[in-house]
Amino acid sequence: STGAVKMQPKAEELKFVTKSDGYLWHFNKDVVYVFQTRHFESPYLVYHEKIKTSRVFIRDCSMVSVYPLVLLGGGQVHMQLQKGEFVIFLDDGWIRFVAASHQVAELVKELRCELDQLLQDKIKNPSMDLCMCPRGSRIIGMIVKLVTTQ
Repeated sequence: STGAVKMQPKAEELKFVTKSDGYLWHFNKDVVYVFQTRHFESPYLVYHEKIKTSRVFIRDCSMVSVYPLVLLGGGQVHMQLQKGEFVIFLDDGWIRFVAASHQVAELVKELRCELDQLLQDKIKNPSMDLCMCPRGSRIIGMIVKLVTTQ
């Protein structure tokens, strides 16, 4: 009866941070999305446009879960044991998440390496059909399964 009730933050109270720009604000039309969502399953957002006026603003943002971010994001994937948990991180540790086990961390890291190599092969040979190539179709199938079942 005398305790406080934790309330969801207001849209204007939500803070977005980037490594290079620090805190960001969102344009008015994104406020509706942010306000309606209020709770993000993932702490990571992607945005279409970033504009600097009196402050840095982002436009057209969407939540992105960690596996697509790790598989398709830039930078090298690293893994480290920290306090008994296996942590996968990108971008010199700016983006990080805890894997369920050492095996999951290794598999995600290896899948990213395979995807990177597959994309390099495609760049070298643009006519290569990734879905018809046995290796390509297996890698793509694993990524689709991981992303859709996470």
